[in-house]
Amino acid sequence: MRLSDLLETNISHFGEYPFLHFNEKQYSNIECKMFADQLANGLRHHGIAEGDKVIVCMPNCPEVIFAYQGITRAGAIIVPVMFTLHPKELYYIALNSGATAVITSSLVLVNVEKSLEGLPSQPLVIVVDQPSSEKRLNFYEVKGEGSFASGSTRKDDDTAVILYTSGTTGNPKGVQLTHKNLTSNAQNSIKHNDLERGTTIGVLPLAHVYGLTISNICLSVGSSIVIFSTFDTREVLKAIDKYKVKTFSAVPAMIHALVSNPYADQFNTSSLESVSSGSAPLPVALLHAFEKKFGAKVYEGYGLSEAAPIVTAHKDGIEIKPGSVGIPIPGVEVKIVADNGDEVPCGEVGELCVCGENVTPGYYQNVEESRRVLIDSWLHTGDMARMDDEGYVYIVDRKKDLIIRGGFNVYPRDVEEILNTHETVSEVAVVGVPDEKMGEEMVACVVVRPGSSVTEEELIRYCQEHLAKNKTPRRIVFFETLPRNGVGKILKTHLRKTVTEIEMKY
Repeated sequence: MRLSDLLETNISHFGEYPFLHFNEKQYSNIECKMFADQLANGLRHHGIAEGDKVIVCMPNCPEVIFAYQGITRAGAIIVPVMFTLHPKELYYIALNSGATAVITSSLVLVNVEKSLEGLPSQPLVIVVDQPSSEKRLNFYEVKGEGSFASGSTRKDDDTAVILYTSGTTGNPKGVQLTHKNLTSNAQNSIKHNDLERGTTIGVLPLAHVYGLTISNICLSVGSSIVIFSTFDTREVLKAIDKYKVKTFSAVPAMIHALVSNPYADQFNTSSLESVSSGSAPLPVALLHAFEKKFGAKVYEGYGLSEAAPIVTAHKDGIEIKPGSVGIPIPGVEVKIVADNGDEVPCGEVGELCVCGENVTPGYYQNVEESRRVLIDSWLHTGDMARMDDEGYVYIVDRKKDLIIRGGFNVYPRDVEEILNTHETVSEVAVVGVPDEKMGEEMVACVVVRPGSSVTEEELIRYCQEHLAKNKTPRRIVFFETLPRNGVGKILKTHLRKTVTEIEMKY
């Protein structure tokens, strides 16, 4: 199945219904198809050919979904880009992808135009909320002649999307995802969770693979989406109350904000049955706090862009094991391997590998990196994990985040879980810094709860009471906030640099 088939099947099965809610407006699935067809016709009229790349860079809004469907219906390839990126990062993506068009909004237009300077050829610029001019076209005025007639020859195994990774260790890599990668992952996620039709919250960035897949799932089951351009806890709680939302997907940073919101009891959230959490590790203490406050389950899962993205998840009807990311969804195989590629015994830590129809065929224009992570059809994720005897997967840490202290391996998450149970700690991230004696030392970066106070000595003593000596951080550094990327992941590379600079002063 192709991405464009999702909308066709949706309309065929469910008829017309309110598909998107945004800023007190609603758009039906039929209107979505109308705007998508219009854009597809217009892109062809302006010379966008099958296989061309079209960047979509703007905050969440209905036009993002209209654009995704329009691009794929024209036979072109979607390049979703986080609107928070720096112009230099946008420039690299535009150059590497060879994008022939960019769809954006006034909020990021200045950065987009800066990023396009110096490109060998200038892409067509389409703006959703500005009138047409000599330099750009209005989204709703991009039309072709006559009515839209689908003539795309794209196949299931053709690339549908190129998602650029965050690029924390260099230039971002373009993850190629085929129509089959994305549609099979959506269908298998539905099977795993026995998802039913309803209304959900669309607060995850649609430019991120997690948000993109949730929208694909909603099309498949006939659900409606309340779209948010930014995460606002009060507005999300209000939407749960108004639309009687039973379930939605979030990242740990959003779950933390909902738990911390003092006004949650002003809204009726009794309809909420569960929240799916992914994209970053969910502290066990936070999971329990959410369930206690809202009376709803938290189903933690695991995925990555290269797997389109969902790999494992908890679900209703099976035991929830705190600290685990659940079991593989249908159609996905996992194994845990040592550095030599051999599978490790049950319960031991190794690198998590994934196989299935959801796995990327490789990185765009990067054969060397593709060969490094794709070995005999298995995707080597770079995540360290273990599996218990019931098939539940536990993510221990990123391979690159492993701290080797005096020759002993220390996984930051072990320390983070302990510190997260301290009553004064709001958030924590543990990183390794160079040390002449030990090779690496641990530093815990801590955000204290509002109204609380705690000293470095108190937190170190707390760790000593609950952890082995070699797992106790040498230092605690206090932050007002922890740096995050657009989807809420803590930027440990940034923290390492900051903490290393602090350590050099001592």
